[in-house]
Amino acid sequence: MSRQRALFSIHIAAVLFGLTGIFGELIQADAIAITAGRACFAVVALYAVMRMMGSSPIQGITRRNIGVLALAGAMLAIHWITFFIAVKISGVAIATLGFASFPAFITLCEWLVFKEKVSTHEWLILLLVSLGLVLVTPSFDFRDDATIGLAWAIASGLSFALFTLINRRAAARIPAQQVACWENAFVALLTLPFSLPAMAQLDALNWLWMAMLGVLCTALSHYLLVSSLMTLKARSAGIVIALEPVYAIFFAAVLFAQYPSLRALIGGALMVGAIIWSGLRKADKQAG
Repeated sequence: MSRQRALFSIHIAAVLFGLTGIFGELIQADAIAITAGRACFAVVALYAVMRMMGSSPIQGITRRNIGVLALAGAMLAIHWITFFIAVKISGVAIATLGFASFPAFITLCEWLVFKEKVSTHEWLILLLVSLGLVLVTPSFDFRDDATIGLAWAIASGLSFALFTLINRRAAARIPAQQVACWENAFVALLTLPFSLPAMAQLDALNWLWMAMLGVLCTALSHYLLVSSLMTLKARSAGIVIALEPVYAIFFAAVLFAQYPSLRALIGGALMVGAIIWSGLRKADKQAG
């Protein structure tokens, strides 16, 4: 894959990630049902791709792998459920900006859990993201739905950070599509028992949105991300993926007339800018 094609693929992946909240808004179901449906469609799509490529989901999988993949799947389920709750309560923009805090949580978890050294630059990024979250917060009154939604979104960011750290171990020496297939399968197993009654009441249009969420925003976006990483450096890809909130806010404004306040936009710009700056700085270090 050429660099131009890889860059195009990673931008499409970022757009698809940005559409996740849009589909969450469109689907008339609760967060657990949306999560279950998304995971089921993703598993079917990923399994089909793997079979076309001549690989098998069980190839090279051990009992130890299964345990780590199950833990990662559980954390992924929590991440999706909390994110869709945030979308339903506070809208796409606030939910996506709250979730964008996850890089800061990764830094904190690496420091607290793994005792990894955090540089002054990383502490500054953490400070900027925290300041951005303060600006994004509509009010500090938990009787305000928007504030409650933001709290769920931040919980989504924390759970995604934990998922990322677990996934580093889960993905060791296992093809990415295989990891994603197993993790989505565990998400489906964990959520389907609690969502079948709600899913049985969905009409054809909601099933269409659910299928698009699972196939496009999960399976396809993951495939494009993994494919682009074969050409691009991880830091370069991360800088593009950091634009996800920008795409999400744009789509929410166009489709639902959800316009964040100027203060929230400034806070979001501070968070996204800090993440992109971090990626650029680390990319420069690696190049040097």
